[in-house]
Amino acid sequence: MKVFIIDDNKDFCTTIADIVQSFGFDTDTMQNPNEAMSYLDRYNHSIGLILLDIEFGTGVDKNGLDVLEYCRRNFPAIPVVMISGKGSIETAVRATKLGAINFIEKSIISIDKIKEVLDSAMARLGAQGEAKEIQKFLELNGIFGRSNMLLDIGDSIIRFGRTDLNVMITGETGTGKKLIAKAIHSVSRRAKYPFVTVDIPNIPKELFQSELFGHNKGSFSGALDNKKGLFHQAHKGTLFLDEIGDMTLDLQANLFIPIEEKLVRRVGSIHTEDVDIRFISATDKDLLFAMKESKFREQLYHRLRECEIYIPPLRERNEDIPEIVDYYLSVHNREFDDAKFFSPSAVDFMQEQPWPGNVRELASAVRVSLQTSHKDEIEIADLHKIISNSGKTEAAIVTTDNLISAGRTLKEDLAQLDKKKIEATLERCHGNVSKSAAQLGISRETLHNKIRKYVIDVQTYRAKAKARK
Repeated sequence: MKVFIIDDNKDFCTTIADIVQSFGFDTDTMQNPNEAMSYLDRYNHSIGLILLDIEFGTGVDKNGLDVLEYCRRNFPAIPVVMISGKGSIETAVRATKLGAINFIEKSIISIDKIKEVLDSAMARLGAQGEAKEIQKFLELNGIFGRSNMLLDIGDSIIRFGRTDLNVMITGETGTGKKLIAKAIHSVSRRAKYPFVTVDIPNIPKELFQSELFGHNKGSFSGALDNKKGLFHQAHKGTLFLDEIGDMTLDLQANLFIPIEEKLVRRVGSIHTEDVDIRFISATDKDLLFAMKESKFREQLYHRLRECEIYIPPLRERNEDIPEIVDYYLSVHNREFDDAKFFSPSAVDFMQEQPWPGNVRELASAVRVSLQTSHKDEIEIADLHKIISNSGKTEAAIVTTDNLISAGRTLKEDLAQLDKKKIEATLERCHGNVSKSAAQLGISRETLHNKIRKYVIDVQTYRAKAKARK
């Protein structure tokens, strides 16, 4: 781990650096806040901890709190410890609010104190503190949730991102693979350079070479000017190969040299050009199966998959759903100056859905329900109209056999019909009360009351569903 020490006193920096190095850590030092921020822009991927002075001398327009705020906004995964020769409670409180993990005065700094700070920072990175930092980092990149699965993904993004290895992102459609790719780019040494997307399914086969490699004027009919390809555009940055599994076998071999040797040759040229590119690819296809079927080249697979990040489907991490919903809710209320919200039962209902389209489908359902509802509170019935068509077709027909009896009153007959309808719906929904309530067009509380009234055993339907699996 590298410790970055920022203080306007060069002798102090050297002394602290010597102590930190004695514990086995690398160090870098800097005396100017502006230069320190520029350094962070370039080398943040290699820094594990920042020791930052608060007060800087005259001639600079920023202080340590400005640098701290810049770090928290742009590099939230890096812990910052503030150091001050003029400590005050107000300054310590402000530093803590801005995200500093510790605040120490120069007057009490010693070898033991520095070791304590380093140990504390390491413990933070290895435990709960790391999870909070990862969650902040993910949110800054438009990725929301609290599940351990998502935090593991965040950890992988940061670790892989700080390398120059090629990363393959796998998962079902709609899980957010492009957001993950952009997050990897954001923590890499290439973050200040382009992030270029190759939308493979939408590039006509006959234009593939020209789009990626560029072409020289006159190299084919319609080549009226020299053109730089996507490889050139991504120079020093990241090239994102989206839906790599859709690339035809004959085109795949074209990627070997650019990936392996970092060389490209334009269509119509005899000269090669150097490119400095990091490759990130994504697919919802099973490439191992595709290789067995001779539909994907093994050489390309291993070149692109030096690291892999798998994104589980939303149905396997439904604890992320409330955070995702909250994000799109806040976006809607801000854009439309609304004060809408989802009822607790509506959020529970969303957590119980399979979401075959994953986050993309959930986001769409949330946006549509918010923009089409005339009420401030969005309930299950509002959502059901949007996300489920299953209620339109009865999978089980409730007949009137044995439901009408001369020995019963009309009220009793209607109660019998009511009970049968509820039982049929619970059967169809595998004992899912929220979903059943939505299909029946009543609230979950009303359905629970009816279940108690008619002494219906919901567990029976859930057990049947498990047995069928």
